[in-house]
Amino acid sequence: MTGQDRSRRGRGSGAPELYDFTQPMTLTREHSRAIEVALQNFARQWSTVLSSRLGVLATVDLEGLELTGYDAYIHTLPQSTTGVTLMFEPSRTTALLQIPTRLTMTLVDCLLGGPAADLGMEFRELTDIEWTLMSDMLGYACTELGNATRSIAPMSFSLRGVRYSPSFMQLAPAQEPVLVGRFHMSVGPVDEQVTLMVLAEPVVNALRAADEDNHRSAEEQREHDLAVDMLTARLTEVPIPVAVRFEGRSMTAAEVSGLEVGAVVSLHHSVDQPLDVVVDDVCVAHAAIGANGTRVACLVVSTEEEE
Repeated sequence: MTGQDRSRRGRGSGAPELYDFTQPMTLTREHSRAIEVALQNFARQWSTVLSSRLGVLATVDLEGLELTGYDAYIHTLPQSTTGVTLMFEPSRTTALLQIPTRLTMTLVDCLLGGPAADLGMEFRELTDIEWTLMSDMLGYACTELGNATRSIAPMSFSLRGVRYSPSFMQLAPAQEPVLVGRFHMSVGPVDEQVTLMVLAEPVVNALRAADEDNHRSAEEQREHDLAVDMLTARLTEVPIPVAVRFEGRSMTAAEVSGLEVGAVVSLHHSVDQPLDVVVDDVCVAHAAIGANGTRVACLVVSTEEEE
């Protein structure tokens, strides 16, 4: 290496710069616009579906698109609401369609043949009959959502279930980037904001892949597909930590500091309630505690996909 080469290297190498890997994901203007167009198309089609199913005029308009953290989004929701969980394919992640209680009760009343009116009812969970009616209508919404997002990539959505306490849903890690579409829904005199949350990574990856596909040759595409297949095969063999836990509880600092041998800590976990099987702070299954030889073990009794 010549003295000139060493001089160039010396000038080009400075102190390492710190990079915060927890900083939020960002969207390019083109990607943001592509998602907005898909959600606008969904809103128009959903308006048509609602009007035909309810027998009254219903409108849905996209108010905005937001990229934020899962925990930050959950904190914007009321303590009790109608949270419809969706299976988002092909990423096999969970999406959330949140409908305020006031609007939910109006939708149910219309489905039962009532007029579009503000019932002013306090929060309550849906009965089995009410949820059957709602799930049938929401199934059509899932179809329209899948059709609208095909402009981004082949995607599909299907109903998983309904929950009512956002703070206990644990659909994703707290800092996971999520895309939140906010819609204004109007059914008769009732106007409310409905939100749709999906994990950002699979959507952004699909948009980036579409950008790359437009610039790849056939050979480059073949090499890319081979690399993805090899990486996917390896990822399935990577060990990940799994925990089985009870439902936790909150304690004051004074209570924690006062713990001593023999102290009894009462948990908010019913004796007949299965334990949670957790991966990366996300519940993936439920299990009953038992033993396997001399080791404590658990028997899986249900998975999140089944609920």
